[in-house]
Amino acid sequence: MPGLEPSSGVERIVENIAKLPPELFAQTCQRILTHLQGQTRGVDSAEISDRFQNAGIRLDQDALEEVIRFLLLTFRSAGKSNLSGAALVSRLGEGCIRWPPASLQVLQQLWSEQGALVHTQQEAQAMLGIGQLVDMQWKLGMAVSSDTCRSLNSPYVSLLLKLANTSGLITQRSFEMTVPQFQNFYRQFKEMAAVLETV
Repeated sequence: MPGLEPSSGVERIVENIAKLPPELFAQTCQRILTHLQGQTRGVDSAEISDRFQNAGIRLDQDALEEVIRFLLLTFRSAGKSNLSGAALVSRLGEGCIRWPPASLQVLQQLWSEQGALVHTQQEAQAMLGIGQLVDMQWKLGMAVSSDTCRSLNSPYVSLLLKLANTSGLITQRSFEMTVPQFQNFYRQFKEMAAVLETV
C-alpha cells in the first residue's frame, strides 16, 4: 500500500496516535471517513485540535495535521485497494511495529464497517486537483496603536478563510486589508460569481 513504508515519519505519527485515548482516536477517524464518503467538504483540523485540548491532549498543530494526512492517505489507499479491515491492520503493522493494539482495533472496526462506502465513493468520484473555499468571515476594525504604522485611526478589514486542500484537510488563513483593498476584493468575487453562474 503506497505511503505506508516504514520510516521515522510514520513512527513519529504512530507515537502521536498512541497519545490519544481510543474513543478520541475513533472520533478523529470517523470525521476522516465521513469526509472520504463524500458527506463533508473536508476535515477541520482546528475543530479536532479543540477536541484534543478539551480532552487534555497536547499535540501541536503540525503534528495533528500530520496525523490527519496520514489517516487520509491510509484510508484512501485502503479504499483504492478495496482492503478488508484485517488486511488494513496487517499492512499498518508491517509498516510500523509500534502501533498500540487499541488503535489498530479502532481502525479495523471502523474500516470493516465503512471501508466499502469509501471504496464506492472513490469509484464514483472524479477527483479534481483543486482546493475549495469552505468558509469566509470578515470583520471591520480600527487601528488605534502600532509600532510600525504611521497612519492610525484608519479602518481595516480582517479576513479569516477556511480552505479545504485537495486531500480534504481544512486549514485557516487570516489577513488584513485596507477598506479600498477589501472593496476591490469584493468586486472581484462578485465578478467570479457572475461568471460561474453562466457555466
